[in-house]
Amino acid sequence: MSADGSEWSTLDGLLGITIEDVGRLEDVLFAFYGRCSTEDNQDPETSYAWQYGNGEKFTLGKIVTSYFDVGQSRSVPWHRRTEAGRLLADMKNPNRGWTAVVVGEGTRCWFGNQFSLVAPLFRTYGVEIWVPELGGRYDPFNPSHNMLMSMLGGMSESERQHVQKRTRAGMDAQVLNEGRHQGGRAPYGYITVDGPPHPNPSRASAGLKLRILILDEPAADVVRRIFREYLQDRGARAIAAGLNRDGILCPSAHHPGQNSHRSGDGWQASTVRAILENPRYTGYAVFGRWSKHEELLDPDDVAAGHVVRFKRANQDRIVRSRRPAHPAIVSVETFTQAYLTRRRKAAGGHQGQARLERTRATTSSNRWYPLRGCIRCELCNRKMEATAKANQIYYRCRVRTLVPGSPVLDTHPITVNLRQTALLGPLNRWIGTVFDPTHRADTIAQLIDAQETVDYEQQRRAAKQRLADAETKLRRHQAAIEAGIEPAALVDAINSAQMDRTIAQAELDTITTLQPIEASELERMIDGLGDISEVLSAGSPADQTALYQALQVEIRYNPERKRATVSVQGPVVNVCVRRGT
Repeated sequence: MSADGSEWSTLDGLLGITIEDVGRLEDVLFAFYGRCSTEDNQDPETSYAWQYGNGEKFTLGKIVTSYFDVGQSRSVPWHRRTEAGRLLADMKNPNRGWTAVVVGEGTRCWFGNQFSLVAPLFRTYGVEIWVPELGGRYDPFNPSHNMLMSMLGGMSESERQHVQKRTRAGMDAQVLNEGRHQGGRAPYGYITVDGPPHPNPSRASAGLKLRILILDEPAADVVRRIFREYLQDRGARAIAAGLNRDGILCPSAHHPGQNSHRSGDGWQASTVRAILENPRYTGYAVFGRWSKHEELLDPDDVAAGHVVRFKRANQDRIVRSRRPAHPAIVSVETFTQAYLTRRRKAAGGHQGQARLERTRATTSSNRWYPLRGCIRCELCNRKMEATAKANQIYYRCRVRTLVPGSPVLDTHPITVNLRQTALLGPLNRWIGTVFDPTHRADTIAQLIDAQETVDYEQQRRAAKQRLADAETKLRRHQAAIEAGIEPAALVDAINSAQMDRTIAQAELDTITTLQPIEASELERMIDGLGDISEVLSAGSPADQTALYQALQVEIRYNPERKRATVSVQGPVVNVCVRRGT
C-alpha cells in the first residue's frame, strides 16, 4: 500500500491511469453566458442578475468574463447571435483566460437541436460546459446527460411556442373587446398619443399609459383624396403622380422619425395601394393582417437556422374590434367600394388591365396633360390615352387595345387622334362665359351654395361637451371609490372615460376656424382676374389640370363627326374640332 493509503496508486502510476474527479474545481476559470428573453420584455439587468446568480452557485465565484445577449431570440443559432458568436470566436484562442462555460438556464440558451451542434466545438477546444439543470458539468459520455440536454432543447422550443400563442391570444382579445392599439407605427393619417393609464396595475403604477390613435388632419385629408380619386377610376400610379405634382409629402417624409428605414423620395404606387388596403381607416381596430413566418436561412444548411419573414396572414387570423376604436377617416361603405374595385381590377389579368380606365401618369416629369383622364372615345366608351408627338399633345384610342370579341372592332378606326390645342381654347372660352356679366350672379350664387357648410363652432361645442361628460364620469368614479366601492370593479369604466377625455381633448385642439367665402369677396376676386378665358389659357398646365379635375370635366369625342361633347358638373356644350376650329 502506498503512502497515501491507496492500494491502486502505485499501479495506476505505472500503467498511466488517471481517475478523474468529476466534482473538481481546481484551476477552472469560467465564462458566463446568458440571454435575455424577447417574448416577455424582461428587464435585461434583472434577467442578467438572476442568470448570473444561478451560474455562480456552481463556480464558487470563479467567473472571469461574461457574454450576455439582449434581444436575441433563442431560435437564432449561436453563431448568429452577437455575444454567443463572440464566445465561439474567443473559444478558439488558447489565451482566452477561461477553460469552462457556465450558463444561467439551459432552456434560455439552447433551442431545439442547437446544443448538439455546439457541444462538439466545446469538446474540440477543451472547454467544459456547466448547466444548472444537470447540477454541474456536462459529461459528453454520459447518456443521461445527452438525453437531458436534448429534452431541454425540446422544452425550450415548446416554451417559446406556448409564449407566442398566449401572447397572440391576449392581443387578439384586446383588439376584439377593447380596440386597443397594439403598438408599431401609426398608419398615415393618424398619430399616437398617450391615453388612459395602463390597465395593468403594476404598469399603471410605473406611469405607463395606453397609446391611442388620433387624426393627423393634413394627412387624413390626403387619405380621403386617395380614396375619392380611386373611386373616380384613377389608378394608383396616377394618384401617386398627382400627389407628387402637388408637392404633398409622402408618409416617410411627413413622419421621418417613424420611417427612418425609408428614403422619403415621394409617393409610389405601392404606397397608395397600401393605404387603399388598410381597413383601419374605417375607425375600427384591425390586427393580424401580417404575420411572421420563419424560413430556413439556407435550405442546404439547416444548422444555419431560420430568418423571420412577414407575409399576409390567412383571413381566419385577422381580428377586428367590435366597435370603433379611433376616429374614422373614410366610411366603411367607401372602403368596401374601394376594396371591391381593387378586386375587380385584379381579377381581370392582362385583359382586365387593358379594359381599365387609362389614368396612368406620363413617364416624363416635364410634360403635362391637362385633360388626361377626361376624354372618352364615344365609339368604345373608353378613356383616351394621352401622348406626345412632334411637340404636340394628342389623346388617342387604339383599336389593338380593345378586348378580343368586342362588338366595335369592325367599326373602330385603327387609331383615333385628338389634338389637345383643338380643345383647350374653346373649352377655356366656354368656362369663361359663366363669369361674364350675364351669368355672373347665377355663378356666384351656385358657388356659395356649393360651399361645404361646416359649422366649426358647433364642432367645438360638441367636443367640449364630450370632454365635460368624460370628466364628469371620472369624478363620479372617483367619488364611488371614496365611498367604498372596490377600485378593481371600476378599472374598465375609468379607462374608458380616460380614453374618451383624451380623444375629446385632441379633437378640440385640432378643430380649425375656417370661415366660408362671402359673395362680395367672390365678386372682388373675379373682378381682379379680368378676362377669365384669357387667364385660363395663360395659366400653367398644372393649374389647368387642377381646374379641370375640380370641375369634373368630361369630354366625349366622336371621331366620325369630329365633334367633342363637354360636360362640367351638369352643363353641356358642344365644341366642333373640325380643321382645328
